[in-house]
Amino acid sequence: MSLDASVLKVVLPVGGEAKRLQPLTALVSKACVRLLNRPIVEFSMESLAKQGVKTFIFGVKGYLNYKSLYDYFKEGIGFSARHNISPRVHIKYQPNVIDVGNADSVRINFEYYKIRDPIFGVQGDNIFDIRLREMIEFHKSKNALMTIALASVEKPEEYGIVSLDNDQRIKSFVEKPKEFKHEGSKLINAGLYLMSPEIKEVFEKDEVKKMIYENKRLDFGMDLIPYLVERDYPVYGYFLDATWFDIGTPQRYLDAMVKILYGKLKTIDEFEVRIDNNKPIYVQGQSDESIAKREEIKALYKKGKITINGAALIGRHVLIEENISITDSNIDNFSIIRKGSIVEHSAILDRNLLEEGTLVSNSVVGRHCYIKSSFSNPTKIHNLSVIGDNVTIGEGCEIVASKIWPNLSIPRGIKVINRVLKTQEEVDALVKENA
Repeated sequence: MSLDASVLKVVLPVGGEAKRLQPLTALVSKACVRLLNRPIVEFSMESLAKQGVKTFIFGVKGYLNYKSLYDYFKEGIGFSARHNISPRVHIKYQPNVIDVGNADSVRINFEYYKIRDPIFGVQGDNIFDIRLREMIEFHKSKNALMTIALASVEKPEEYGIVSLDNDQRIKSFVEKPKEFKHEGSKLINAGLYLMSPEIKEVFEKDEVKKMIYENKRLDFGMDLIPYLVERDYPVYGYFLDATWFDIGTPQRYLDAMVKILYGKLKTIDEFEVRIDNNKPIYVQGQSDESIAKREEIKALYKKGKITINGAALIGRHVLIEENISITDSNIDNFSIIRKGSIVEHSAILDRNLLEEGTLVSNSVVGRHCYIKSSFSNPTKIHNLSVIGDNVTIGEGCEIVASKIWPNLSIPRGIKVINRVLKTQEEVDALVKENA
């Protein structure tokens, strides 16, 4: 096996509905949900591309996943230009064949693209730092069929739990065990799989074909890895002694956002331009217009007319008025934040309008939302609320620990507490309750 990462074919299975991250995923693939002003999957792709990977294959299933990824990434020319990668990477897509799991997606693409090189399987919703060459060398030194990247977490029962022998060979693997003793292993499957080309022979086994065609499922954690370990195939665990994020829930999304802002991801050491040499406060933009906006924000900040605490990333063409307070947050491109608003530990995605006196705390506001508010009747969004795209929220509303689906309109003065609102009819019913 060559140690040159350029021979690797990276397959990113993207097939789920990402229900736990809804409503952010109601209109877009989870891999393309914006985090810190870019799609989630772009973090991993940038890291791998800068280490020499030249071929990415999106293992897409379903219209939403395909449309989101193809419309943004296409064949990879724009991605390569954004990240100054030359020669450019090539991005391919799963043929129009429906898979029955992430491992089946790898199988389909392996066959369709006639791959004879090692494959690196990457879950599209993970963000990570990895020394790719080191993992390849480890894989080769063990003569492994599969090497799984391992992370250590506080709640391993939410993942696939791994135990190793003294040679780092995996001796047992249990996917999301119903019973777990906390004094046991805290090593979990990080969703990164380096596979030798011989994995193709496993896909041809009768037992594996039965999983695919009779059981209608071939998942890495639930099916393929247990199958390999139980039959004593050489499956090894590589310690991922660096940053790894699973963007699986709104809280994990926000936690990852803040940690990355504070420099916990080596792939991203800076977000273009700092406006404070001593704090991780960034305002993006390279065009004349966005540079002018940055200078306006910087002047307000230096004069104390806006307050930015901790870390912040402010995108291109953002308008921020006076008496704004921002703490450990992200405000995406083309958004407008009016006077007296407070944004803390939150993500305001692109092209939003927050009127005067809006409070957003520990929450996510989706794309192209209109939050009406006034000093006399402020709107508050807090306690891990998630607002879908293109939502209008009326003046004086309070959204507490709730999820609001895209394209809805919440009338003024409504309290939404611990609710999930998916239709305008559900909103109308809540209005009657508030009457």
